[in-house]
Amino acid sequence: MAFSSFFENLALSLCAETLNRMQKKTITVPFEELSYSELSPADAALVETAREATERSYAPYSHFRVGAAILLDNGEVVPGSNQENVAYPSGTCAERSACFYAHARYPEAKFKKIAVAARGTDGEFVAAPVAPCGACRQSLLEYEMLAGAPVEVLLVGRDSVYRLPSVASMLPLAFTEF
Repeated sequence: MAFSSFFENLALSLCAETLNRMQKKTITVPFEELSYSELSPADAALVETAREATERSYAPYSHFRVGAAILLDNGEVVPGSNQENVAYPSGTCAERSACFYAHARYPEAKFKKIAVAARGTDGEFVAAPVAPCGACRQSLLEYEMLAGAPVEVLLVGRDSVYRLPSVASMLPLAFTEF
């Protein structure tokens, strides 16, 4: 009995010590909400390319059409759209479609900025901007790290655009050791 109560007391002591060390922390995501009229001409063009890319989406299952456009440091703009497949998850999201093609086509170019737009199942642009999924955020973060500088993110809604300073700002607890 004494042996078992020793371990029970040890476990209780360790739990109490852990609770005393636990700290609550908060993660915030900095962003600006802009109207279309507040976008620079270059940003407006990138947003329009992402919106146009939704038309090339292949989404017969979800009917949720997403377009992306990546601005490279060589001035090229590379669009992408989601491409679904009946053998889910064999399809790919718009953001990864764009980033993988951009790097395959221009391997020396660095990513500068990405815009993402989406149409809901009704075929209309979504009211509120939609953020990339976790897999896309992690993929984009790798290219941000390759660029050695923040890649600005423009998330496009029907009436406004969210501007985030970097991909990393959307993925604060990311895998960065690779």
